[in-house]
Amino acid sequence: MSENKRIVSPTMCGWPDDEHGTYHVEIELPGVEKDTIKLRMHEDSFFISGESEAIRYVGSYALCCPILPDKADAKYKEGLLTIDVPFKTHFESVNVPIE
Repeated sequence: MSENKRIVSPTMCGWPDDEHGTYHVEIELPGVEKDTIKLRMHEDSFFISGESEAIRYVGSYALCCPILPDKADAKYKEGLLTIDVPFKTHFESVNVPIE
C-alpha cells in the first residue's frame, strides 16, 4: 500500500431476499481492480478491502443474523461487488400493519 493513499470506508448496502433465506450485499468500489480486493467473511460479519490509484477502501461490517460464509457467491463488475450468502437459519417474517 502506498503511504499517500487516502483510506476510505466503501459504501455498503445489504438486505435479505424476499424469502429471508439469503442475504444480498452490494459494495461500491469505484476504480478498484478485482485482483486488489480482499473479502473475508465470518458467520456474523465480513471485512472488505481494495485499492484504486488514489484510495484504499477498507471496511468491516456486522451482520444482523448468522450466515454460511463458505456458501457465499461474490461477483465484481464495473466497481460494484455483489455478494449473495445464505443465512445459517431460515427466518420467518410477518407483515406489520402501520397506522
